[in-house]
Amino acid sequence: MINDLLRETEGRMNKAIEALEEEFRGLRTGRATPALIERVMVDYYGTPTPLKQLAVISAPEPQLLLVRPYDPGSLGAIEKAILQADLGFNPNNDGRVVRVPIPRLTEERRREMVKQVKRRVEEARVALRNVRRDALNDLREFEEEKLISEDELKRAQEDLQKLTDQMIQQVDELGERKEQELLEV
Repeated sequence: MINDLLRETEGRMNKAIEALEEEFRGLRTGRATPALIERVMVDYYGTPTPLKQLAVISAPEPQLLLVRPYDPGSLGAIEKAILQADLGFNPNNDGRVVRVPIPRLTEERRREMVKQVKRRVEEARVALRNVRRDALNDLREFEEEKLISEDELKRAQEDLQKLTDQMIQQVDELGERKEQELLEV
């Protein structure tokens, strides 16, 4: 019972870390990567749709993204969505594809993005602590219902804290790596 709860808690914590990694993929580092724009929501015939579902996104050059829509009629909507996403990109539409030049990052912009990384790392830590709190409440309920003893509760709480510390360390390492990547010139 305790092991099942710890496994479930670990799974929920891993999901929080995966969400952070996904957000970090969308933060640009000065190199063109499709992850920068693939989550941009495009108004496709009245339905908000992620760009990656409407087009093939490639990076033929280090400073350029190429967006080839499956439906040529959506070119204008894609271009407009990339502009409105406020990512600092200025897309160009040539009638067949949308070219998105990736400008070099300024020192000021890099510092701004490092602040974003730190904020997202803190949000991930809070999410992990919330998962831990839920698991602790479940453990206390198990003890109140006499499903586990007080000693088992103490051991489970220690195991839960070790798991939480491990996950928070992983989040911190992810944040440090992303900061280094952003500050790299």
